[in-house]
Amino acid sequence: MMARPQLPGMWWFLWLRKASLRTGVLTGIYLSFVFVAWLFVANRVSGLEPFAGARNLVAGVIMVLLLAIPVLRFRLHPEKMFLAGLTAWTVLTFTYIVAETHFTLLGSRMGALHVFMLGAVSYGFIAVFHWVVLFCAEARHRHVIQTGQTSVAGGRPHTN
Repeated sequence: MMARPQLPGMWWFLWLRKASLRTGVLTGIYLSFVFVAWLFVANRVSGLEPFAGARNLVAGVIMVLLLAIPVLRFRLHPEKMFLAGLTAWTVLTFTYIVAETHFTLLGSRMGALHVFMLGAVSYGFIAVFHWVVLFCAEARHRHVIQTGQTSVAGGRPHTN
């Protein structure tokens, strides 16, 4: 029997009863660490300024990979996917609000409400897309089973 896969550090959050909330909080913390590291490297390490494009690309790829954790973990449950994603994005938004107090020009780029709405709409779109795909797959599965039972049942109906 295989053990259930868990993210590193998940046992700290077992007090949260729902797996979607645990995943969301932990993913949000991961995202916040990457975001804060990205900000500090971009603003405090002047030696990496010639590599700004590569630095931003690497940080963006890491963020996208972390944002995919709720999508991949709850791919068969869109409502849990949305809840986990929204929780992670809420934690990231609070980190963004705190970062706005320290990095004053960050708020001029994008406000905290815009950041939150970006994540909420993105995860909402992904969850609805997954829900539609699952709905179509279920309809296809039922159609295949139904047509398979009809053909096996006896072929043509007999008329007298």
